[in-house]
Amino acid sequence: MSNRAVIETSAAPAAIGPYSQAIKAGNTVWISGQIPLDPDTMTVVSGGIEQEAECVFGHLAAIAEAAGGCLADSVKINISLTDLTHFSAVNAVMMRHFKEPYPARACVQVAALPKGVGIEVEAILVL
Repeated sequence: MSNRAVIETSAAPAAIGPYSQAIKAGNTVWISGQIPLDPDTMTVVSGGIEQEAECVFGHLAAIAEAAGGCLADSVKINISLTDLTHFSAVNAVMMRHFKEPYPARACVQVAALPKGVGIEVEAILVL
């Protein structure tokens, strides 16, 4: 018997590859990297990095809720940006979605992300 469960919600984009939106094992939830896709049309949101970041954190919140938690349950966030000059803008968006104490976090610049987006964020939650 396994205590592992797949977490899915239509409020976040369906996987675009061989992965699950999230996996819950015991009281820990691993949310796959989320990119700024409209879950209904699977098209990239427009408007720049702030709109992309808002979209991504919204997806993370929806998946956390589907797992029985919320973003405040995050213990680790990993952010990938294609342009590290967007670091401050993404920080501002993140601060609208989290309160202190903030989760541990890494933020790195990468050469490219799926579908040409500027941001991808993954999270680990403990419920």
